[in-house]
Amino acid sequence: MLEVTGLSSGYGKVPVLQKVSFVVKAGETVAIIGPNGAGKSTLLKTISGLVRAQSGSVCVDGEEVGGKPPYEVVRRGISYVPEGGRPFPNMTVYDNLRMGAYSNPAILKTGILEEVYELFPLLKKRSGQYARTLSGGERQMLAIGRGLISRPRILMLDEPSLGLAPKLVDEIYERIHKLKASGLTVLLVEQNTYYALELAERGYVLESGQVVMEGQAKQLSADNHIQKFYLGL
Repeated sequence: MLEVTGLSSGYGKVPVLQKVSFVVKAGETVAIIGPNGAGKSTLLKTISGLVRAQSGSVCVDGEEVGGKPPYEVVRRGISYVPEGGRPFPNMTVYDNLRMGAYSNPAILKTGILEEVYELFPLLKKRSGQYARTLSGGERQMLAIGRGLISRPRILMLDEPSLGLAPKLVDEIYERIHKLKASGLTVLLVEQNTYYALELAERGYVLESGQVVMEGQAKQLSADNHIQKFYLGL
């Protein structure tokens, strides 16, 4: 469904990604793991159109989306949930969710809002609250909910466990498991390697802007390098 080939990007003259290639098949969950500063977040931002690629291609079902503005990428079925969620702080939970349909307002008539409330009942209770009043875990739920409003074919999650207490991480990942079970394709960037490889079928290791390892999640979990540098075993 998603094919990234030879993707290079960065900020100004500072290179971050160097000829990154990987694929995500329909219905699978793929994890991108790696240390801080490896380029994981830049990778998702480049796919979503927030950072301009210097070279390479990003294709969805064979259609090139690289170089298109973010709203066009969303229309082609890719939804990006940024690191830290980043809801609009002075808007209510309800209005934040509605912003997920900005590129296609008609989708709100399909019942998607109630589906998100069913997945995250707390958001319905908090619908009239300003996003700035939410806890970290609630903001992450809101960010994922907003990402789902566009009915994406591919949901890209950037560090969903960042800054959350272990109990809240478990709760967030329980919801992501439900999304996976529903057949949604998920591309997950996560520094918590244990959670990432537990959830995903396959994974790629990104170091210094390059893919240095790939394989089935169970194989990566058993690899000596992964165990030593990422799992602390």
